[in-house]
This record gives sequence, structure tokens and C-alpha cells, in this order.
Amino acid sequence: MTEQPSPMSEPRPPFAMVYGGGGVFGISYTAGVAAGLATAGIPVAAAPALGTSAGSWTASAMALGLTYDDLVALDVPSLPTRRPGVLADLAREAFGESRHPLVSASALCLRTAHRHILDGARHALADLVAASSAVPGLLPPHRVGGRLYLDGGMWSATSVDAAAHAAHVIIVAPLSGVVLGPLGRTTGFLLERELRRWRVRHPESETTLIRPSRDMARIAGFLPTGMFDKARAKDLYPLAFEQGLRRGHLLLGRAQERPAA
Repeated sequence: MTEQPSPMSEPRPPFAMVYGGGGVFGISYTAGVAAGLATAGIPVAAAPALGTSAGSWTASAMALGLTYDDLVALDVPSLPTRRPGVLADLAREAFGESRHPLVSASALCLRTAHRHILDGARHALADLVAASSAVPGLLPPHRVGGRLYLDGGMWSATSVDAAAHAAHVIIVAPLSGVVLGPLGRTTGFLLERELRRWRVRHPESETTLIRPSRDMARIAGFLPTGMFDKARAKDLYPLAFEQGLRRGHLLLGRAQERPAA
């Protein structure tokens, strides 16, 4: 289910962003890559952005002009917790009651077990990220628009198949790739399947997939607790920034080399 987005201009945007999940590690990775792309000249903040779990934090932050320092300054709640609203309260410290028409987030509806793509023009971004990041067993479901939601990663780590229609879609996938072991291989397989479906619907569009390197995977480690280690996440950010910077320069270089239509 996708909420009807707010009216926007008809022409395809040049870029759209997809930010995947991955705990505190995922926030650091997606934020670092996004900042690197932006520094290279990719108009990340002006691109429609779909976030899942950790990626919804980055999508919201980039749209509002916030930095990784704004996010890392927030306290990571003790997990597990049953306290309702703990993530929404935390998110409001960064995002307030802001909404944004370029931001959407995937979340799993508790009642139907179906994925919903929540629209940032209709709901406060703090509620979107709280719903999309409500990991079962660690955090309670979060209510948006009268429905309770769980972490969007329960359906898909990236929800690439729901990406906005743009000339070029950039997917930043913290949990995808063989360097992350069995989880990365499984996530990567599902991502590629979703991406094939998206490409069938939009054959004229280009896509770029950005995933962690082996050095970055070593920082996360192979234990799930590593995904929520704030100290490791801080070490990851500069590597992710450099990766985004390199890929951004490469993408723009290729665009300049294409012959004029």
C-alpha cells in the first residue's frame, strides 16, 4: 500500500534516493554516503527519498538540511524497551514536527502484515522514522494515522521496488553484499529481485547500487549487536563519506561524457 503523495510537478526528477535499514550502523552508513554524494555535486537534498528503518532517519535529515552530527548527538535508547513513543520522542529532538513532501518511509502494518509507504507530506517525519524503525522485540510498534506499524525492514531492507520514478535512482544499502556474510547475501538477493521488478516498470531509468566495502563490514562485525554500537558507527561514517564522494564524482563524470541528445 502506498499513500497518495502530495501533488508534485509531473516531470521526472533527475535523481531519487533509496536508503536501506541497518540500525545505528545503517544511519551512519547512509548518512555518510549521502553527504559524500552531496559534496560531489549530486542534488541529494532535492531528490525524492524513500527510507527504510535507519534509512528513514537519513532521508529525513537530508531533506531538512541536517547533518550526521545532528543525528549522532541523539542518545541511543537502551534496548529492548517497551516504553511507547521512545523513538518518536527521540526523533522529535532532531526533526520537531516537520513534514516534507520529498520524504517517504516503508513500515509494516501490524494488523495486516502488509508494507505501507508512508508519506512525509501527510505525517510528521518523527512519526515516520519511529514507525519504520520499530524493530520487533526491541521497540514497541508506533502508531501513525490510526494504525500501528513495525520496522519496514521486516518486509524489505530497502523496498527498492517502491522507489520514486526518476531518471536515476541511487540505492544506498547498508546490509547488502557478500562482505556482510549470510545476512548480506540474503539481503542482496532480495534487493536484486526487487530492483529487477523496478527496472521492468521503468526501463528508461538508470540505477546505481552502493554497498559497504569489506573494511566497513569489519567495523560492524558479525554480531547483530554491532549494528547498534554507536562507537563503531562513528568510525564508519568517514569511510562511508569517502565512498559516497567517489561514487558521486564517478556518476557526474559519466553524465558529462554522454553525448548530447
